[in-house]
Amino acid sequence: MEDKRFNYHKVKKIYLKFLTSQEVMSEPFRDKLVQLNKFYLPISKMIAEDYLKKKKTKVIGLTGGQGTGKSTISNILKIILKETYKLETVIFSIDDFYKTLSERKKISKKISPLFLTRGVPGTHDTKMLLNCINNLKNNNFKKMIIPKFDKSIDDRCEKNKWVKVKKKPNIVIFEGWCIGATAQKNKDLNIPVNKLEKQKDNKRIWRKKVNSELKKNYNKIFNLIDKLIFLKVPSFKYVFKWRLLQEKKLRITGKGSKTMNDKQIENFVMYYERLTKHMLKTLPKTADTVISIDEKHRLKSIRFN
Repeated sequence: MEDKRFNYHKVKKIYLKFLTSQEVMSEPFRDKLVQLNKFYLPISKMIAEDYLKKKKTKVIGLTGGQGTGKSTISNILKIILKETYKLETVIFSIDDFYKTLSERKKISKKISPLFLTRGVPGTHDTKMLLNCINNLKNNNFKKMIIPKFDKSIDDRCEKNKWVKVKKKPNIVIFEGWCIGATAQKNKDLNIPVNKLEKQKDNKRIWRKKVNSELKKNYNKIFNLIDKLIFLKVPSFKYVFKWRLLQEKKLRITGKGSKTMNDKQIENFVMYYERLTKHMLKTLPKTADTVISIDEKHRLKSIRFN
């Protein structure tokens, strides 16, 4: 099933070169070859084998808290799928489907001021996202463009910066922090999880709306995922720690002025806390693959459910 011309040394070389390019003011990647052999090659094999059963476009959901390395992992899988199995992969993030700043301003006035801050279910253009995934899976695929969101200006990019997809891919990697999340029970919404909810959502309007969005619009999207991979963090406090590191990178590479200081990030991750903790409880049982990440940001163990 692997391409007969598959050259481990070539994959290794491209992989190591890619990791070096990612080490911009961030911690160096550790145990690079162990991670390649123990995690990335087996996951790629699982994806390729699944695709080859019916040779229909497969959507792989890659989910986990902020700063877990989803975009880096997506790109590594894309390299291996191409070099080892000759499979073409399209990667996009749920983040690229955030509603525009002006749309979020409208919702924040109409429902809750907390919806001005991007992130939670309810702040994405779910109609556009559903159409995008349906088209990628459709036998009658039509050329398309996928939006890009610029976090440094907190708004959607101009259309000329969107990603063109001219040919139907074999694999779609759909990554994002809340992918595969399920709605909570209504009774679980009663007690606030942090001071943001306690002070700014004391009537529970925001969290109830987020939950109802998950039940309806997001559920339809997540049902299109063929395999879900969950990156499990040791605990929520590491989401904050790794998000600081992510922002540090954004300050260096981003051209806009809307990067955040440490205090702003502490406030920002509170928006994500409820759902991240809920996912840490539920997804280890329901995801197709669970990858545990250790305190040093390394992939520690893998389980195929």
